[in-house]
Amino acid sequence: MSLVFIEPAKISDLNDIMTIINSSKQFLKEAGSNQWQNGYPDENIIKEDISNGHGWILKVDGKTAGYAACIIGKDPTYANIEDGEWANDEDPYATIHRLAISGDYRGQHLSSQLMSNLISAMRVKGIENYRIDTAPINKIVQKLATSSGFKYRGIIEVDNEPIDPERVAYELNLIDYE
Repeated sequence: MSLVFIEPAKISDLNDIMTIINSSKQFLKEAGSNQWQNGYPDENIIKEDISNGHGWILKVDGKTAGYAACIIGKDPTYANIEDGEWANDEDPYATIHRLAISGDYRGQHLSSQLMSNLISAMRVKGIENYRIDTAPINKIVQKLATSSGFKYRGIIEVDNEPIDPERVAYELNLIDYE
């Protein structure tokens, strides 16, 4: 059994994180996805995540195996939703972005552990609502979302993906589980 946990990302983790991000970009490309194929996310975005306290790394036996940004507060990207609606648009929420697992660890269900750990870390901060989005072709993240208790809510558009901005959006409300 491996020791698996998350911790806040530091600038000293940047090289490991960018290796994971770049590997994930290649993985998406090989899967036929346009997601992350225009330079996003780049090193500046990850540095910004880290400096704002939004970046988290997944550690497996002392090695960096994954990355995600978890941002508390209104995300302007989620202001307009089509073909659905948010179940809770009143309470604060955390948005999970840039979730990626190292190619060395794919297939080990570590994305579920990363998701669970992020929710736990945000729950300690009093957050009970979560949102995530992905490209319609990205069935891996869609399955991760639904298996983590998220519900499909509709379609949003992102501004950092000019080729294919449509995203399927999901929401998790912990109050539904109490």
